Amino acid sequence: MDDKSEMMQFLGINSLDDLFKDIPEEVKIDKLNIPEGIDEQTLRTEARNILAKNKSFFDMPSFLGAGVYNHYIPAGVYAIASRSEFYTAYTPYQPEISQGMLQTLFEYQSYIAELTGLDAANASMYDHSTALGEAARMAHSINEKMEILIPKNLQWQKKSVLWNYIKGLGMKIIEYDYDKKTGKIDLEDLKNKINNNTAAVYAENPNFFGVIDENVLKIRELGKFIFIAGINPISLGILKSPGDYGADIAIGEGQIIGNPMNFGGPLLGIFATKMEYVRKMPGRIIGMSKDRNGKRAFVMTLQTREQHIRRARATSNICSNEALCAVFSASYLSFLGKSGLRRLAEINMQRANDVREKILSINGFKNAHESLHFNEFAIILPKSEIDIHKHLLSRNVHGGYLLNTWNKNAFPELGNAMLFNVTEVHSDKDVEKLLNALKEVQ
Repeated sequence: MDDKSEMMQFLGINSLDDLFKDIPEEVKIDKLNIPEGIDEQTLRTEARNILAKNKSFFDMPSFLGAGVYNHYIPAGVYAIASRSEFYTAYTPYQPEISQGMLQTLFEYQSYIAELTGLDAANASMYDHSTALGEAARMAHSINEKMEILIPKNLQWQKKSVLWNYIKGLGMKIIEYDYDKKTGKIDLEDLKNKINNNTAAVYAENPNFFGVIDENVLKIRELGKFIFIAGINPISLGILKSPGDYGADIAIGEGQIIGNPMNFGGPLLGIFATKMEYVRKMPGRIIGMSKDRNGKRAFVMTLQTREQHIRRARATSNICSNEALCAVFSASYLSFLGKSGLRRLAEINMQRANDVREKILSINGFKNAHESLHFNEFAIILPKSEIDIHKHLLSRNVHGGYLLNTWNKNAFPELGNAMLFNVTEVHSDKDVEKLLNALKEVQ
């Protein structure tokens, strides 16, 4: 039996086509409708005509967030990150000759450590979801306990990735509730579920509903466990840093700071922790030292990847490298500076809450949570999520995240609801287009 047949037998498939059976038949095609033997210029023209069928954010304003966000990226960020020294660089297996990349990653780590209020950050994780999985494993390695408590109002993709990361350890996921009126953590329910086997408690601020949740400030008081805080890095321009309210680990999505949406990837997982746990942290850490001549030099201080010297003792499941995404983020934060980040956070918060009030003024649309929001908010709809979504598309507007359709009916108490996202790139014209389309819903 050849290798191909052996692998197919192991997978339980009869042909390679079985690998693609999840793709609906109606969207499959035999090949692109392009004439054979055409010259390059004609081929490019054909390709442009095909691509013209796509609609970008600027053709169809999108109010979809829930993890990947459209923020303005200064031209200077692209100019820096697109330099061949960065753009073609991969894992610095010979770090002594990768000083430019190492310095940039060191500066990225410094920004993240300052933002999160923690001692050290790595460079870096795949995305927010895998950062959560790695944080749970790290908590287990610190205290050897077997349960992680997560909020019920957590996006299903994060729950799924978390479960995959910890199932080999035999850890259990316990969900704690949220207040249905405010969307904030139900501290009493959380307190009742913390026990001697609690390895970690995970909480987000802002949370999945976009609610700014001051209850995270009280979690550290509830017991002895690893406190993992999920953050939106831009919101830290105005909100307290996780380190200030007792978090042991902070994780988040770095795409938000300087990386384009790129159809949903690649992303960048933020990960920071206290110094006492730094040797348990996955990924790599870049440090600053001196060379043999006493000059400043950058080194790979900690590398816990299985591909490096750690082998079977590795604490990280990271294989690919998100260094280029970290370069984008470091450049972006350097352009903004402290005052710029604060102003950007204020604009996002103000814009979102203004648009929220305008939607609530339309007959039939109701408030899901009576709280202050950052740049996302849930709205209870007068009709089916799918029907309103299709209506918005017909008006050349992409609406919000369908909370029960796309989140596997996780929030039946909300009924038909949509999570809208607004950032600094949404113009008044974009908002007006959304509002006019929603007013047509009866």
